[in-house]
Amino acid sequence: MKEFTVCYTFDNEIITEKVVKEIDAEKEDVEQAIIERMERSNFFNVKNDKGNYIINSYLVRYVRIIKEKILV
Repeated sequence: MKEFTVCYTFDNEIITEKVVKEIDAEKEDVEQAIIERMERSNFFNVKNDKGNYIINSYLVRYVRIIKEKILV
């Protein structure tokens, strides 16, 4: 399994999320899945160690995968 750390940037806040995918998943595939999720719906959930967030897709200014780690 691979763990990707995704960073959502807003005007005044940054929220990170850890996404776990199969070992053969590529960074570009994860980025595409996130973009498709944002295009499909106006709101989506993000869970991290600080809590659950309901994010308005229109308020996201920038999405970036900042870290990729292979889980054993």
